[in-house]
Amino acid sequence: MINIKSKKKTINHSFLIITGVLFSITPKFVHAADGQWYTGSLVSPSGAEAHAGLLGIEPYYSYTQPIGYFGSNGVSHPQHPRQQTFSNSTMWKYGITDHISIQAHTVVNYGWEQGHGHSSGPKFGDFPVDMVWRFVDPNPAKYIPAFNLFAGVYFPTGDYKKLQSKQNSNGTGSYVFRVAITEQSTYVVNGHHALRLRTWGWFRRALTSAQLEDMSSYGTAAGFHGRGRPGMSGQSGFSLEYGINQSWVLAMDLARDWANGSHVWGADAHGKRINRIASSSGDWQIAPAVEYSWTSRMGIIVGSAIYYAGHNTGVKVSPQFAVNMVY
Repeated sequence: MINIKSKKKTINHSFLIITGVLFSITPKFVHAADGQWYTGSLVSPSGAEAHAGLLGIEPYYSYTQPIGYFGSNGVSHPQHPRQQTFSNSTMWKYGITDHISIQAHTVVNYGWEQGHGHSSGPKFGDFPVDMVWRFVDPNPAKYIPAFNLFAGVYFPTGDYKKLQSKQNSNGTGSYVFRVAITEQSTYVVNGHHALRLRTWGWFRRALTSAQLEDMSSYGTAAGFHGRGRPGMSGQSGFSLEYGINQSWVLAMDLARDWANGSHVWGADAHGKRINRIASSSGDWQIAPAVEYSWTSRMGIIVGSAIYYAGHNTGVKVSPQFAVNMVY
């Protein structure tokens, strides 16, 4: 069993050392066009495209390996069997104007767990579409960072009811509204190295409930008939990207996820009425990574998300890589 408490202290201590070194010299604002190339970190959302007509494509590939489970009191426990997942999430973003973009994500998952079988092939998840508005342009001379507003909806395209196995669960069956605000600023530290800071906050709320039948992503079993609604959820965090040279960047995200429990009501196979709300959950994740860009519009990032604290959720490690392309 991993000692999560000692690991958490080590991560936090290391983070303080890193940030202390980075800010040992008073930072200065610099223009985004200072010659540094970025792909963007693993977790932080990027803002609207810089100009109308630009198309950004960024496929992510990740493997998620649970190594334990955080109980309701935040203490970690061994977990057997373990649900494993391989995922591809591709972001598509197009600049409609110099300040407004539209973005969408296509998500495909394949899962397996010992004793519970495999997915019956790759499965599409729910489909989020967002409008992104950069409502404040950066102005380094006046110490003003860029601000972006996101607003969009998850469309219920993933399987969520009448499942052959829980491995085929990849959706909620509900339309879910989501909104976010992000901030981005760039500095010079240690003489000539670029340091980019992003902060963000997401909020999600279901607009509709889903009709449930038999086995579903809400934990119902064969013979169930009723409805379900996912709970409110969100994420907040910040990222740092430190330019070693024009092509190589060290990146790090720190984020907090939270979710209220889903609500299920209806009747099971024996006609017994069910009306329950699942427990809330939350986690902390850190995601160190390395970026390499061979042009200002092409690059790759490799790293891993590590879920090191939380409650009612898994202790997970998720290595991943992504390719960033702008046309």
